[in-house]
Amino acid sequence: MHAYQLTIPAENKPGVLARVTSTLSHEKINIRATTISSFGDKGFFNLIVDDPGRARKALQKEGIDVELKEVIAVLIKDSPGGLDHLVHLLADKNINIENAYGFVIESRKDAVFVLEVKDIDGADTAIKGAGFKTLSSEALSDIEPFHYMKY
Repeated sequence: MHAYQLTIPAENKPGVLARVTSTLSHEKINIRATTISSFGDKGFFNLIVDDPGRARKALQKEGIDVELKEVIAVLIKDSPGGLDHLVHLLADKNINIENAYGFVIESRKDAVFVLEVKDIDGADTAIKGAGFKTLSSEALSDIEPFHYMKY
């Protein structure tokens, strides 16, 4: 079970992200997680959305360069060593993590670590073989982090 993220290369200047979010908002596509990275004048956004295929089409229609990438979203324990166990497992299998980000679902219980790797099948086999659970795009979209907290 794999998930999908949108990767959008972008110029590092005001308004670029706003153009992306406006397009998705207009199409009623919900952004569930995001990372923004820059290096000098360039960078990229990674987005987990509730409908990746439709989001890609909407962005392309607006002339926004976007790639739909298959990723592995791994459920890990939110405790010391939870991530360490996963990354050592992949390192031992000689699988390089090219891009990754994570977030907590419920404090001291569960977190999600989203991995982009070249050898997605090898990583998936190793991850599931070690007893980790992976999440689909639909499962990621349904997560409600911190649902137990009152704001």
